[in-house]
Amino acid sequence: MAAHGYNKFFGPGVWRVRRAWFDSMGMRPGKFHARVAASTEDGLRARLAVGLLTPIPAAGFVSLMFVAAWTVHRKNGFFIVKEGWEVQPGAAVAAIAIATLGAGKLSMDYALFHTSEAYHYLHGWCGLIIAVVLGLAGGIGQLAIFYRPPAKQAA
Repeated sequence: MAAHGYNKFFGPGVWRVRRAWFDSMGMRPGKFHARVAASTEDGLRARLAVGLLTPIPAAGFVSLMFVAAWTVHRKNGFFIVKEGWEVQPGAAVAAIAIATLGAGKLSMDYALFHTSEAYHYLHGWCGLIIAVVLGLAGGIGQLAIFYRPPAKQAA
């Protein structure tokens, strides 16, 4: 996800191309979604890497993968070789697994919260529920508010 987010920020012709791409898939306004997608991917990557409030960035990944699968990959079928949605559920499940298992003893979660009751809400069933419910709510909400797919052309 880090390379994916980096490319959205610094790839060639990035903002003009990304804006048009988001607009073309129905995520309007495209400029807003291009910036939000890049920022979210990089921000989530950093927070998962250091293990900071782990279920929340995991929920962000679930949301990102849900929206990507729905808007870009769904129409192409399952397999990634045809640009299908094969990868997105796996990435979402990996994020949910991290939220469920917890970030571990070398994480910011452990360093900041291991002596408090709050630490128990950052993994286990609570982590799983936060990642799944918040992630799906975020993805569905984003689609409901912003997704306006282009009308199909008559043949």
